[in-house]
Amino acid sequence: MSTHTTVTGNLTRDPEIRYTRDGQASVLLGIAVNRRWQDRETHEWEESTSFFDVVCWRDLAEHAAMSLVKGMRVMVTGRLEQRSWESELGERRTKVEIVADDVGPSLRFATAEVHRQERSEPAQHPAVLEPADA
Repeated sequence: MSTHTTVTGNLTRDPEIRYTRDGQASVLLGIAVNRRWQDRETHEWEESTSFFDVVCWRDLAEHAAMSLVKGMRVMVTGRLEQRSWESELGERRTKVEIVADDVGPSLRFATAEVHRQERSEPAQHPAVLEPADA
């Protein structure tokens, strides 16, 4: 069974960037996915909306926070992850989120201008540095 999925929808709020204690960036996105269809018997149009929470990490989180705003139509590809916790009242809660591998603007109803970010060289850990000549 694959847990990868792709959704296209509108952002329900502005991305807000947060950092973990060890400095890793994360952003939580809310996406509304609308579906519209015509009932075959009544010929009436019907509509349904599903809401998804999407988590972005590291560079993707920083780029999403700088590029996206509420209302934008975006496409998200990622994996489904379920997490559980206990509420303040002692109730067991469960939530399924999309952990994003990639996020981009949908070009169906808009245009976009892309600016490539230069990749910085990862800092080498002192244990992997080449030994100095003795």
